[in-house]
Amino acid sequence: MKRILQYILRIFSKIILRKYKPEIVAITGSVGKTSAKEAIYQVLGKYFRVRSNKRNYNNEIGVPLTILGIEGGGGSFLLWAKVFLRAIRIIISGRDYPEILVLEMGVDRPGDMAYLTGFVPVDAAVITAIGEFPTHLEFFPEKDELIGEKSILAKSVVKEGLVVLNYDDISVRMMADGLPEGIKTITYGFGEGASIQISNYNFYLSDLDKGDYGATFKLEYEGSIVPFRVEKMIGKQQVFAVAAAAGVGMGFGLNLVEISNAFKKMFNLPGRTNLIKGIKKSWVIDDTYNASPLATIAALGILEEIYLTADKPAARKIAVLGDMLELGKDMEVAHRQVGQKAAGVASLIFTVGGRARFIADEAIKSGFNKENVFEFDEPSAAALKLQEELKPEDIVLIKGSRSIHMEKAVKEIMAEPGKADELLVKNGF
Repeated sequence: MKRILQYILRIFSKIILRKYKPEIVAITGSVGKTSAKEAIYQVLGKYFRVRSNKRNYNNEIGVPLTILGIEGGGGSFLLWAKVFLRAIRIIISGRDYPEILVLEMGVDRPGDMAYLTGFVPVDAAVITAIGEFPTHLEFFPEKDELIGEKSILAKSVVKEGLVVLNYDDISVRMMADGLPEGIKTITYGFGEGASIQISNYNFYLSDLDKGDYGATFKLEYEGSIVPFRVEKMIGKQQVFAVAAAAGVGMGFGLNLVEISNAFKKMFNLPGRTNLIKGIKKSWVIDDTYNASPLATIAALGILEEIYLTADKPAARKIAVLGDMLELGKDMEVAHRQVGQKAAGVASLIFTVGGRARFIADEAIKSGFNKENVFEFDEPSAAALKLQEELKPEDIVLIKGSRSIHMEKAVKEIMAEPGKADELLVKNGF
């Protein structure tokens, strides 16, 4: 059934792309691709007619559905029949079809990227970050094979197209080597040598209760330096997303000032570094959408830098960390690396799941007080203990892989659980 759906959706997609000829921006990476996609959509959407993936439509079924602009039929034959009828109508009379498609492309297994780029002509490719221990290694014998699969996107860009690469990730930066002649490459990062240089990053907070917080930084490109001030932005990972979007924006003829004007306020996606009011006058950093070692260490960096007011630190910083999945043979060492980082940041450490026990063990080995480490099998159980331990002005980071459903813990300690459907990742309930 799935193969038949893929085949039909691929045919419809090819026909629609051939007819309407939208320019296509495609994004991949092990970390940060959804944030980059949203940032690119935010920039281009201010000046062009744009469509991007919704939900998790980043695979062999979701990408064609995004091209069609239609939701899938799930397990219903009748609903899929309606999808195909709508696709035919779009082919016949697709008024106001987008000028640009912004497509996140996920890679789970060998062959995934080659399949997607086989029918999607990419005008601009963005590779975000891979990291030392990327996810999906359970399906790739070696990390280099995963890197090779993701690099297919950069190599598939059309003649005289654009490739935007994260300069600070060495595996991504090296993808610039051997690209076809005529491809324009833009790199971004904090490191010297990046085409788009990020500098002067600072987290600001005036009044957390009123939502008056965010980040300031500067982007420099070819001698032009423009300051950015983005409300509701937390952490350097979101700065990377904005820089990636700047690279794409300039490829579409925008300048840094126009790009800066598109980022007065940050997009907020459920489960991605969102600040939520917690019980007992605490605060929760909800980063529960997914987890990899690189992303978790970055989230702990956010916990480390955040404060309640300009002159008042948090009472305590608490890390609630669930299993990180699909790490293959690197599973233990990756969790231990996170444990070392958590030990230097948190006052209390909660772990959820069998793999996350390596986080707890390594934190203790690093000198963290064993009395302040709590291990659980389920997020709800961790939340019950957390409810007991919380004190006013505590800041709690909650993060874990998607299938661990760490948002359940967020719901148990958020001050307004009635807003869970609005604020949290939904498929945990």
